[in-house]
Amino acid sequence: MPASSFFFVILLFCFSTAALAGDPFAFFDWTVSYITASPLGAKQRVIAINGQFPGPVLNVTTNWNVVVNVKNDLDEPLLLTWNGIQHRKNSWQDGVSGTNCPIPSGWNWTYQFQVKDQIGSFFYFPSLGFQRAAGGYGGIVINNREVIAVPFGMPDGDITIFISDWYTKSHKELRKDVEKGIDLGAPDGILINGLGPYRFDDAVVPDGIAYQIINVDPGKTYRLRVHNVGISTSLNFRIQDHNLILVETEGSYTVQQNYTNMDIHVGQSYSFLVTMDQNASHDYYIVATSRFVNSSAWVRATGVAILRYSNSLGPASGPLPDLPNEYDTYFSMNQARSIRWNVSAGAARPNPQGSFRYGQITVTEVYVILNRPPELIDGKWRTTLNGISYLPPSTPLKLAHQFNIPGVYKLDFPNRLMNRPPKFDTSLINGTFKGFMEIIFQNNDTTVQSYHMDGYAFFVVGMDFGVWTENSRGTYNKWDGVARSTTQVFPGAWTAILVSLDNSGIWNLRAENLNSWYLGQEVYMNVINPENDNTEAPLPENTIYCGLLSSLQGDQAQRVKFSSAPSLSDSRRRILVVLLMALVGISIR
Repeated sequence: MPASSFFFVILLFCFSTAALAGDPFAFFDWTVSYITASPLGAKQRVIAINGQFPGPVLNVTTNWNVVVNVKNDLDEPLLLTWNGIQHRKNSWQDGVSGTNCPIPSGWNWTYQFQVKDQIGSFFYFPSLGFQRAAGGYGGIVINNREVIAVPFGMPDGDITIFISDWYTKSHKELRKDVEKGIDLGAPDGILINGLGPYRFDDAVVPDGIAYQIINVDPGKTYRLRVHNVGISTSLNFRIQDHNLILVETEGSYTVQQNYTNMDIHVGQSYSFLVTMDQNASHDYYIVATSRFVNSSAWVRATGVAILRYSNSLGPASGPLPDLPNEYDTYFSMNQARSIRWNVSAGAARPNPQGSFRYGQITVTEVYVILNRPPELIDGKWRTTLNGISYLPPSTPLKLAHQFNIPGVYKLDFPNRLMNRPPKFDTSLINGTFKGFMEIIFQNNDTTVQSYHMDGYAFFVVGMDFGVWTENSRGTYNKWDGVARSTTQVFPGAWTAILVSLDNSGIWNLRAENLNSWYLGQEVYMNVINPENDNTEAPLPENTIYCGLLSSLQGDQAQRVKFSSAPSLSDSRRRILVVLLMALVGISIR
């Protein structure tokens, strides 16, 4: 080959490498179905993914493209939502009723989204019809890219732990009870990774219940990612004789502090570093206990797993590690206030998290959102936010916006409680693109409520007991309030958040407590770029149509078939073919 041709081949190789370089794809093929399990000893149907309960962990890296083909083998419609994944400018993939038509029974649908500029610990779950009460959840781990430093040493292992309240009633029975105004009451137990409690007390735990064993090596440090995926119960997590070093929550690195226990509220996720620095004379209890309850029936609401050193000499024994005062919400609030953003650490990008100085940004919109316990509206038990119980339309909001269908929703959600009777409505928050919104959640219920915002991480800047007033802003943390997607609001108290509305789309703001959410405690936020924003994801080719657009739907949504091999975009594939042809032409001269 002439030198000039050889040089051309080198150029082609370099160009092809650049053309084919890009963010990797990760492919998953999931079947969602019922299986029979016995978490608390009695057989019941649970929702599994690929036969697993809990489902598989989705383990990816910052900026990867995730493709999940979901086959619905349940007997009712299904959507999966990705708690804490921001879906930058792509709310089509959010998997809630306001953005997607449900996947009918027997159908499949393929989600495709990028975990753009995110790291951390999250989870997915079914978002319709109380289904999360039957399972269907699993973990999401987004690892740092190798070029971004992690603000702690590489742990020796990475372990995902799900804690949840659990009922032996099916999710269908539970939602019927909620519709009738029947309180859920004490759960039948607390699960850890889908399993019941170790028999720490023969009088409380019956024999024959399978429990979780976590095997570790002495002297090593593990990262524990703990998620409360339950229905409505705040849980206290602790490990006998071991400290929990908090390092991350829902995509934000935190100031590293030691805790002996942590209150984890519904929908929240935390990462702890735990060093196996105790002697191996016996196993150790891992405990998740219900919080802020006052009924003797709740004594059984304790989940217990086992931490087992590889050289352990015997079983765990003795009393469980102490729980903070069961009714002390002040302890829990002070603990929550102690969680701070690590402003000097990078996260998905190399610049420090604290380089975004949220405390110096002018607030453009303020919403004081007040909840109330269930009440009768038009003869039905419902929950409300600012006096409105969300009424989901048959046509998802995102589709109605895409096709300019009038009358599906209104952009008139009130920024404060109105002096009028509670009502049903499909009323959205009209957010200003690139605005900076302050939201105050005021909890008039008698239980802790968690609130989650899709599409964003917000800054938790304040919380206190009593009624929020303008003077409450004087207590805000405007420097290192942690950025996360789910926050707790204590009964008779308020929590304030700040959020930068830089992610265009229609996004769900909801109560994570299933009973509150199911009865209407949610609202959507419309954040639309007034300019023609070509960077927002277009209508997916495999969109399922329903409601007023049902006539557009064929017999089956498009199935995206794939192998486990990395995928190339069509443009990159065409470039590769052209380059290969050029190389062949040169070689045969």
